[in-house]
Parts: sequence; structure tokens; C-alpha cells
Amino acid sequence: MDKIVYKNNCYQTPPDTGTFWAKKFPSVSFYVHFLTNIYFSSRMARHGKYNKEAWRLSSLNVLRALERTGLKVSISGIEYLQTLKTPCVIVANHMSMMDTVVIPAIVAQEIPVTFIIKESLMHYPVFKHIMQSQNPIALGRTNPREDLKKVFGEGQKRLELGISVTVFPQTTRGTHFDSKQFNSIGVKLAQKAGVPVLPLALKTDAWTNGKVIKDLGQIHPEIPAHFAFDSPVMAEGNGKGAQQQITGFIKQKLKEWQ
Repeated sequence: MDKIVYKNNCYQTPPDTGTFWAKKFPSVSFYVHFLTNIYFSSRMARHGKYNKEAWRLSSLNVLRALERTGLKVSISGIEYLQTLKTPCVIVANHMSMMDTVVIPAIVAQEIPVTFIIKESLMHYPVFKHIMQSQNPIALGRTNPREDLKKVFGEGQKRLELGISVTVFPQTTRGTHFDSKQFNSIGVKLAQKAGVPVLPLALKTDAWTNGKVIKDLGQIHPEIPAHFAFDSPVMAEGNGKGAQQQITGFIKQKLKEWQ
């Protein structure tokens, strides 16, 4: 199956999706598939063959590899994404590496999309070729004023081309959500470009941070993963109303998923 299939605008990992060895050794099994996927995707990117569809499919392969460990994934509110008439700014909380590598499987199936990312990801061995091929907006995070200028300039260009932009406004990813640490850069970009904001709440702490390599922590399939979209909102006035709607939705969903 090369697409996520929704029923009543929701997706749930089908029962009995896991395999014996993947369930028994979830982290080892997953990383064998994940790193192999990264290697072949990077090779395609180096040869100019890693297009948007290849990106979506490789992201879907990661999702399937997670599910084979016995991890259950739910996706809801997909109708809000599917019925958009314009590109949007997707604003989400950031919990783990799963966010970056699985969201393309969900969003790119419906609309063209790219990410605002930290510039260091553009220099990771092997992985850098994948990121560079998708034309993200890379921020250095050393000069906030320059970063904001780049987000507005590059973000508007992507949106004018019909490419939606995904942003994680938290200062750092983590399992605890603090709305005070959730900046309004996504709302400001959407307001400047005249496009809606699409809130996305997620819970992906089944993929933990690693002790040696932060992005490669253990996989805990007993912890379900959740992705939920809310209705799009236009940022008006000073944007505080839209910001409060986003953070309120994320808080509500995280409470439900406890």
C-alpha cells in the first residue's frame, strides 16, 4: 500500500500490523529499515531523482517500519488539510525526530509542502542530500532578526508557488509543551502572506532522544503516536487570537492523549 487510507477522516494502524522480529527487537529492527531508507534516499537525491513523490514514499516507509514494531499511529482531522483552497502554514508542536520524518507521508500525500528547519540539518552526513533536495527554509538560530527576515522572504516565495510551509515554533523539541516557549513565527508568516494557519498537534514520544546521537534514540512501541489537525484559522489583528487557538488545541489534544 503506497498511500495512507482514511476512514471517516481518520487513520488507525490496522490490527496485527507488527511482525514477530520487529516486535521483539523494535529499535534494532526499525533502525535497520530507517538507515537503509536514508541511504537509498540520499543516493537518489545526489543524482537529482529524489522528487516530492519519492520524499513522500520514503517517509511512508518510515511510518510502516514504525508500525511493524507494534507501534500504533492515529491521524485525525485530515479533512481540514484535504479541503484547503490555498497553501497554508502548518504550525505544530515538536516532540521527536518522528515529526520531521513522518509528517511528509501525511501532508505531502495531500498538498505540496516544505519545512522550516535548523541549518545544521543541511549538513548532516548522508541526510543532508535529502533535506537539500526539498528546498526547505534553513535557519542558523544565531541571529533572530536575520532568521525572521529569511522566514518572511523565503516563506512567502514558497507560499506564492503553492507550497505550504511547516514550522515547529518551540525553542527545542520535548515531551513537555509550554505555550510560553511556543513563538508566533508561523502565525506572523501566514498573516504576512495572507494564507491560513493549520494547527497540528502531535504526540510522538515513542521515538526517544538518544544518549550518543540525539536523533537516534530507542523506539517504544507501547506508546501510541498521534497526529491531529484542527480547522484552519486566519491570523487577524496582532495575531494573538490565532496563536491562542493553536496553543489551546495542542494543549487539549495532549491532555486527551495522556
